[in-house]
Amino acid sequence: MASRFIKLLEPLTIGPFTLKNRVVMSALTRSRSVPTNIPNDINLEYYTQRARGGAGLITTEGVLICQQGTEWQNAPGMWNQDQIAAWKRITDAVHAEGGLIFCQLWHLGRMSHPDAPEQKASGMPVYGPSSIAARGGKFRFLPGQPGYVAPVAVDDPRALIDLHIQAAINAKEAGFDGVELHAAGGFLVHQFLDSTSNKRTDAYGGSIANRARFGLEILKELVSVWGNKRVAVRLGPSGGYNDMGMPLQENIDTFRYFISEADVLDLGYICLVRYNPTLDPEIDGQLRATKHDVLKTYRPCIKKSPLFLNSGLTPEEANQLIAAKEIDAAVFGVLWIGHPDLAKRIEHGIPIDAKLDPETFYGSGPQIPYEEQRKGYTDYPAARL
Repeated sequence: MASRFIKLLEPLTIGPFTLKNRVVMSALTRSRSVPTNIPNDINLEYYTQRARGGAGLITTEGVLICQQGTEWQNAPGMWNQDQIAAWKRITDAVHAEGGLIFCQLWHLGRMSHPDAPEQKASGMPVYGPSSIAARGGKFRFLPGQPGYVAPVAVDDPRALIDLHIQAAINAKEAGFDGVELHAAGGFLVHQFLDSTSNKRTDAYGGSIANRARFGLEILKELVSVWGNKRVAVRLGPSGGYNDMGMPLQENIDTFRYFISEADVLDLGYICLVRYNPTLDPEIDGQLRATKHDVLKTYRPCIKKSPLFLNSGLTPEEANQLIAAKEIDAAVFGVLWIGHPDLAKRIEHGIPIDAKLDPETFYGSGPQIPYEEQRKGYTDYPAARL
């Protein structure tokens, strides 16, 4: 064992299970569930590789809780039996390698497009908390490559909460160890939290407590399905991406409230995403994010739940933060793309030096031949130990 990473490599017990180390694999949208939205053999190989590579916990890519017209073609879903059966093959394989895997539950809200084939097939409108379009977006597979449009303000948010409940039930049937609610990235839960996208005048809008209500009610329902230590949440307080962010003090007050209330539930973990300049778009001549020190600002709010940190971490920094008891585990994203054995490389002192190809971070659509979908996905080699 590489002694300089001793803390990062220590086991971590969360409720009923123990992570073999604190090297967690982040949710990573890769858009490879071709030809539609059902996990396939390539997805099975990808997750198996990373379980074999020693991940303490794998968080799946965002899994759609219902059919949605996302920018990311071929994102996998969790709303029908074919998808449940396909995910069961993956969870079985991860468990056979001694791994643990949480399913990230994903609703995009206003970030879908009504003309996308998957949205049309759903028979449902694109919903958001309010009829306010996000600035930006580029649906490359649609004529004219349009951006985001104003969603339909959902009449009763409980209908969207119910979709999360059913997806959580389906994830349990699919053999997952738990679920992570995607409340970051400018997607649905984040849209309810942020006063720039939520202008509702009912119980789900206005005050901080009202804007937080939607996400907190989902978390409570997930806990009722799974138990508290098998439920987690991912939050990105800095915003930026997908046109998110409030004035600094309002932003801090909102997230301190939400995180404190979520922590009362004693969750499996709360994952905080740090500011990332690559996810901070320039809109109307200004960077969009509300840049601040996420860990320092919100660490005092988390007293019961383990704290996981994501974005821009190196193994060295992660080990230092764990040793200082600032975080409980480190969530790596891009490093897992090019290193299917990232945790074993850290353990054995093997260089983390893969040459990444950003062009293959995301799949290019169902028209790409099946075998070519592997490029930049399952063809990065594991090191020889």
